[in-house]
Amino acid sequence: MAISFIMPTRNRHQVLAETLTRIGAINASEMIGCCELLIVDNASDTPVETPAHLDNGIPIKLLRVDVNMNTAARNIAAIEAEGDWLVMLDDDSSPLSDSNWRVLDQFDEEIGAVGGEIFLPAGDHEAGGLPEVFVGCGCAIRKELFLELSGYDAAFGYYAEEYEFCAGLIQSGYRVAHTRSIRFLHRKSAVARDFNEIIRRLVRNNAWVMQRYAPDAVLSEELESLLNRYHMIARKENAIAGYERGRKEIEQTLHEQVRTPLYPELWDRFTGRAAARNALRAAFASRPVPVQVVGSAQAKGRGIIESELAELGCDIVDQGAESIVIGTLSPGPMLDLLADFPDAVVPWAFEEPVPTHP
Repeated sequence: MAISFIMPTRNRHQVLAETLTRIGAINASEMIGCCELLIVDNASDTPVETPAHLDNGIPIKLLRVDVNMNTAARNIAAIEAEGDWLVMLDDDSSPLSDSNWRVLDQFDEEIGAVGGEIFLPAGDHEAGGLPEVFVGCGCAIRKELFLELSGYDAAFGYYAEEYEFCAGLIQSGYRVAHTRSIRFLHRKSAVARDFNEIIRRLVRNNAWVMQRYAPDAVLSEELESLLNRYHMIARKENAIAGYERGRKEIEQTLHEQVRTPLYPELWDRFTGRAAARNALRAAFASRPVPVQVVGSAQAKGRGIIESELAELGCDIVDQGAESIVIGTLSPGPMLDLLADFPDAVVPWAFEEPVPTHP
């Protein structure tokens, strides 16, 4: 098994330098000769310079593009990569030394991508993702599949491109898994981050995903739910201007999105409903009980969890609950809540393969 770390960067030289130091400090004794780091300089104003190798011997391939391709720069690196697995990093994210990369070789072939456990500097986890949607700054994707699906859609720029990719992956007959065996630190540098721009892209890009893949019967409802959720987030983060720009772009571009809707059962996998349904049925189908759902009311997938509990006949209460249920489908926040409520029912579980060989 060979691994290719892939990292785009633009105008964040100090951030990149710290990241390279961190990657160069990990134990690469089992990687030298079967591991590489590909850096794509996304048309930085001052060209990126790197050594030929990190301190631990991992070789670096430095590629430069003449225009800022944002996340789609990963596609350029993927073509040049020699690894069987493409491990996606941001220029402020890095693998942790205690990762077990051999776990990737133990996943069934139907697993096309694997999300890792991603930590923030304070010790909590990165937000985002779903049971079958990885977070793009710490994941592994089979190279052949990534190229077969044409990589990330360049129109997205950045944000939600993982959702678009994972929807296509599911539609192509593959699955996404998550493992705690490969671990990452995301420093989440504030350099070149503008929350109004982030909200604009999240609103527009997620609406594009809905328009492309949501079944006809739920499309309008999904778009309305999406806009309501991001409006609440924009108000909380003082980014209403970005939200309004995103809405305007939706009006201008939504009709341009080619619809290839997922079958309802595949859509349920993509949204996390299938995983939540299976987990909650296993916990409560034989005996519905009053439950308390913990976590933010705006957490990703909270509505799905509550609707599945209602379908099972479980009353959702604030007091007198017989069981606690984690109220998010995002992998990182789910783990954070589980640390606070270790006896709670989780709406889905990380998938750790059973080793088939030493």
